[in-house]
Amino acid sequence: MDVYPKSLEGCRLCPRLAEFREKIAKEKRRAYKHETYWGKPVPGFGDLSARMMILGLAPGAHGSNRTGRPFTGDSSGNFLYAALHRAGFANQPTSVSRDDGLVLKDVWITASARCVPPDNKPSRDEVATCRRWLEHDFSLLNNLKLVLALGGIAHDAYLEVLKVRGHKIIKGNYPFAHGAFHEIENALPLLDAYHVSFQNTNTGKLTAAMFDSILEKAKTFIT
Repeated sequence: MDVYPKSLEGCRLCPRLAEFREKIAKEKRRAYKHETYWGKPVPGFGDLSARMMILGLAPGAHGSNRTGRPFTGDSSGNFLYAALHRAGFANQPTSVSRDDGLVLKDVWITASARCVPPDNKPSRDEVATCRRWLEHDFSLLNNLKLVLALGGIAHDAYLEVLKVRGHKIIKGNYPFAHGAFHEIENALPLLDAYHVSFQNTNTGKLTAAMFDSILEKAKTFIT
């Protein structure tokens, strides 16, 4: 979906992330050695009339950084899109490539940082630098009613957007917690969930039933 300026594709405002994403794309994982990696900032994806934004952390090294679409081609995406399909937000339960036919309904998926970070940990400065692209997502989506943050970094990234916009946000009044719902005056409400990372889903910290419950809760706020 070509709704981003060309400057996103070539963005190198965070040198550490630009170098790392390209290093991964060059070295590749053995299982994908014959594939051409995306190796660039990953744009958001979904329904431009969406009422819910799902805000994640950053691209996976051999998922989004390889395929060029959020949560596509790795275990996090397997978990997320299966759940979205069960909840009626996706036309299919799998996401393996940009041209696999996946269509989202009422959901836009994006990230706090657009480039894969070492150890899955973008710095605060890198997330702040990338905020311009999250702002661009918000500018595209006129029907939003809810932000669903996957993890604490995404939670904070949304609050920082509001602070930059002039909202008097005291973060301590909006603590991150799985299942927490935060009403924010004159802003989109925020719903929290544990990130759908393999680390969380493989250990049982986040189960399919737990995430299904989050999506059902989200439905009540966007209808």
